[in-house]
Amino acid sequence: MSELPSRAPEAVALPPAHAAVRAGARVRGGAPRTGGALRQLWRVARLDASESLRSRWFAVYTAVFGGVVALLFVFSLTESRILGFMGLSRLLVTYVQLCLAILPIFVLITTVRSVAGDREAGVFEYLLSLPVGLAAWFWGRTLARLLVVYLPVLLAMATAAGWAVVQGIEVPWGLFARYAALLGSLCACFLGLAMGISAVARTVDVAQGAAFALWLALVLFLDLVLLGVLVQQHVPAETVVALALANPLQVFRTAALMLFDPDLVLLGPAAFVIFDVFGKPGYFAFALAYPAALGTAAATLGYWRFRRTDLL
Repeated sequence: MSELPSRAPEAVALPPAHAAVRAGARVRGGAPRTGGALRQLWRVARLDASESLRSRWFAVYTAVFGGVVALLFVFSLTESRILGFMGLSRLLVTYVQLCLAILPIFVLITTVRSVAGDREAGVFEYLLSLPVGLAAWFWGRTLARLLVVYLPVLLAMATAAGWAVVQGIEVPWGLFARYAALLGSLCACFLGLAMGISAVARTVDVAQGAAFALWLALVLFLDLVLLGVLVQQHVPAETVVALALANPLQVFRTAALMLFDPDLVLLGPAAFVIFDVFGKPGYFAFALAYPAALGTAAATLGYWRFRRTDLL
């Protein structure tokens, strides 16, 4: 009878998660190639987009914006007139204002589950064993989510424009393009903020609570409480306007209002400060660039934190 081994075999040391991921992103005998990284990013984005398209939240999300446009047509909003706007222009103005109320919180709540949900479910050990780099995995999911949250908004607008063409209603394509660009910038802003929160938070509950608190602060605190206190304390108008324009929701709201009211009569004296600093074309460019840059910065900070923390 053969003798049993006197001691247990030594445990095999497993490489760290980051090393395993980097090894998967490398080719034989060298550093990762740009083409390979781009292919990885595309595959991750395609996989995440296909999963999102099959999810229930996407069906509800699409139905909400499609239902909004349908209701606006049902109530014959294209036949009403306000401040000289009628037809599809009147519908687009109302649609964009409704998007301002619905889109940010919907994007935040659905996206913060992305990274935090995988961490809480314990699937990172499996995900990080795949031959995909951390950058490709994170940014691939970010780009896929951006397309998934923006396309239903744009599709609803395109459906309204198509129906208007069929009904013989004039379509203001210039206004359509500017509103579509503003909504894309808004989507990029809150998607980036959500990805940053999701990468930092350890659990889904913490991520969703932080996302809701951020949305509440942007909607209520900065616009109503803080600005009211500043006005009472006789703070210079330039300071009040600068603080207000730090809020991406306020930036979007003002730009959408400027397309509806080019002189911003409804804003009162604040309009003169905005036009003196930016001018009309300059402010619209700022309204496109600032929210997108803020979202990109938040997502980049989340990715930096994501790389340097214990993923398992």
